[in-house]
Amino acid sequence: MAGKRDYYEVLGVPKTAKKDEIKDAYRKLALQYHPDRNKSPDAEEKFKEISEAYAVLSDEQKRQQYDTLGRVDFGQQYTQEDIFRGADFDSIFRDLGFGFGVGDIFDMFFGGGFGRRGYERRVARGEDLGYELEITLEEAFRGTEKDIEVPRTEKCDVCNGTGAAPGASPKTCNRCGGMGQIQTVRSSGFARFVSVGPCPTCRGAGTIIESPCRECRGSGVVKRRRRITVKVPAGVDDGSQLRLRGEGEASQSGGSPGDLYVQIQMAPHRYFGRDGADLYYDLSIGFPQAALGTEATVPTLEGDVTVTIQPGTQPGQVLRLKGKGMPKLGSYGRGNLMVRLNVTVPTKLTGKQRELLEELAKESGQSVKSDRHGFFHL
Repeated sequence: MAGKRDYYEVLGVPKTAKKDEIKDAYRKLALQYHPDRNKSPDAEEKFKEISEAYAVLSDEQKRQQYDTLGRVDFGQQYTQEDIFRGADFDSIFRDLGFGFGVGDIFDMFFGGGFGRRGYERRVARGEDLGYELEITLEEAFRGTEKDIEVPRTEKCDVCNGTGAAPGASPKTCNRCGGMGQIQTVRSSGFARFVSVGPCPTCRGAGTIIESPCRECRGSGVVKRRRRITVKVPAGVDDGSQLRLRGEGEASQSGGSPGDLYVQIQMAPHRYFGRDGADLYYDLSIGFPQAALGTEATVPTLEGDVTVTIQPGTQPGQVLRLKGKGMPKLGSYGRGNLMVRLNVTVPTKLTGKQRELLEELAKESGQSVKSDRHGFFHL
C-alpha cells in the first residue's frame, strides 16, 4: 500500500465528506471508468483503485481505522479480501444498469481480471474474532507474551470439515450445479439487470449432505476453547490492535479460517500518565525548594533517577527527561518523561515558620497584614 494514493484523493472528496457524498463520488467515477463502457488500457486499474477506496471509506469502522493509521499501517491490518468484505457494490451497479456486483469485484482482484464473470460458488473465509487484553504499563514498556483462551469454531476432526458422516461424502446440488448461487436475469427497456442469490436448495453450499456427521451435525465445525499465545510488542498503547492471522473462526465451506484481533487495554498506573510515547509524572515540592533549588528523586520505568530543580522554579513548570518514556511502536527511539512540578503550600504553620515568612514578605516589599476590610496592602 506504500505506493498507493490517499483514498480521499482517489475519490476526489474531502476527509470531512459524509457517506452519501462518498457514494455519489464513487458512482460518478464508476460510470466513467467501468470496463464495460471505457475500453482504454488503464480503465480497469483505475476502476480497481476507486473501488478499493470506496470499500474502505463507505465502511465506518474501516474508515475510522484508515484515518487513524494512515494507508501504510492500514494495509498491514487488512488484506484486500478484508477490505472488500461487506461493501455494497450491488445496489450501485443496479442503479447504473450494470449486471455487475461485489462478486465481480472479487474476480477482478483475485480471479484473473474483469473478463471472468464467474458465478461459481465462492469459498467463504471464516469469521474474524475479537478479544480485549489488559496489560500493565511495565508490560507495554518491555513487550510481553500472554496466554489467552478463546472460544471459537474449529474444523471437525471426525469428518475433516466435510460435514458428512465417516464413509459418506457431500453430493453436488442438482439445482445450482454446485455453484451455490442462482442467477436471475431481468430486462426492462434497454437495461438488463442481473441478480445473484444463494441457492435455496443447498443454502449456498453447492452440496447436499444426506448423512451428516454426528459430531458436528453436518456443519463441518465444532466449538472449542483454544489457548493462544499473544506476543505483545514493546510500545503498544491503549486501543492498539494486534492481528493474529488464522486464529479466528473456522470456515464452514472449506475456506481459510478468520483472524483474531486482540484489542489492547492499558491498566491505570499509580505514578504515570501517558500521551503516545511520552510519560507524565507529577512531582510535589515545597515553596523553599522551589525558591532555593534542590535535588529530587523521580521514578522511571527503569528505576529512580535524580533531577535538579533550579532556584526560582514556578508552579506547573515541566522538566523533560529525554528518552525516559515509552518505546516508539513501529519506529526507533523512545519518548520522554515529562515531570510536572507542583509547589505545595502548607495549610498550618508553626510560630517560627510564620515569623520567617513574615520577614520574607517584608524583605520582598509585600504585606502579610490586612486592613479592616480584609484587603492586603504592600
